[in-house]
Amino acid sequence: MLTSGAVFSHRVAWDHAENPLAALERSRRLAGAAIVDLTVSNPTSVGLVYPTAELQEALAHPGVATYEPAPRGLPSARAAVAADYAGKGIAVTADDLLLTASSSESYGLLLKLLCDPEDSVLVPQPSYPLFDYLTSLEGVRTIPYRLSYDGTWHVDFASVTDALAQARLAGQPRALIAVSPNNPTGSFTKPGELRRLADLCASHDLALISDEVFADYALGDVDPDVAPCAAASPITRDVLTFSLGGLSKSCGLPQLKLGWIIARGPAGPLRAAWERLELIADTYLSVGAPVQLGAARLLALGAGIRAQIRARVQANRQTLRSLLPGFPSLTLLAAEGGWSVLLRLPAVESDESWAQTLLREDGILVHPGYLFDMPRGTFLNVSLLPEPEVFLPAIERLLARTAGVQVST
Repeated sequence: MLTSGAVFSHRVAWDHAENPLAALERSRRLAGAAIVDLTVSNPTSVGLVYPTAELQEALAHPGVATYEPAPRGLPSARAAVAADYAGKGIAVTADDLLLTASSSESYGLLLKLLCDPEDSVLVPQPSYPLFDYLTSLEGVRTIPYRLSYDGTWHVDFASVTDALAQARLAGQPRALIAVSPNNPTGSFTKPGELRRLADLCASHDLALISDEVFADYALGDVDPDVAPCAAASPITRDVLTFSLGGLSKSCGLPQLKLGWIIARGPAGPLRAAWERLELIADTYLSVGAPVQLGAARLLALGAGIRAQIRARVQANRQTLRSLLPGFPSLTLLAAEGGWSVLLRLPAVESDESWAQTLLREDGILVHPGYLFDMPRGTFLNVSLLPEPEVFLPAIERLLARTAGVQVST
């Protein structure tokens, strides 16, 4: 009989203990208590109108009965994605693209391409905690660099230099990851920042990975001088650069599992990267035929879904902004894009404690900022996706509770 844990890889040696907030949520759900989920990131669950019949038709291509393995993805699907970028004024060709089943898989392929076990990649902090899992599964270390806030978010380049020095001690640095717009900060990578990141990558022989899955969701007051697709930018032409996108966010279709990598860079390294990426992708061939054959139609339908998400996010953000003047102890941090916002609270309690109080007393589920490695302070991350009739009363109660106002029960 095998002893517990004796056969398992160190890649999955995570702490499986339930954190207090998750335990509280589980117990309340088991008790049948109502919970308003202000962490929701699933656009299919928040009352948007989906063109169900048209989606079914898009997936009913007669070619689904034929298997045509293509490591980079079917040429017609890659052409459809390239055309979608062209419609946004971004010059991408089908030859620049490799299709995947998700942005998570895109990361997995790139980490396999770039890293040996114990090598390292630089990741932004704050950022989404998924990076720790994705890199661990590839036996790769993460070294954080900071995003700093002084009314707007920006890359702290001194911390990038420090991270590079630390990475050399921990394992060979292979890549730098940027997220534009970042989750949870909502900050886009600016051209000046992209130029400095590209110069650092070039001088330290790093690849640049730019996660742009939320790039279609500017929040309205974004600086127009942003870098919408790092791989397609002339700024990065001297660096091996990969931009990530997918249907999940850009079209609000997470259930259809289609992502992509755009690859550009100097001719020699780029050619070598493609040779290896194609071999890795050919080993998995994970993208299904229906979604590839329907890609052009799905991208067209996704424009309507995307418009609904934009309108929802903008309306809920405006609702929150309109309420905040009555709560001077709370601050809405500036955000340029994405589906969520950050609230800074009075530091009389930790953000974990605030989140537990909101769930226990008000039935409102939010993410505490520490889950995203927020800097010193007390923050809550609030989704802007819920239905307005759900969002407004929940936000009113959240603001009142965290501002120390008596809340009726």
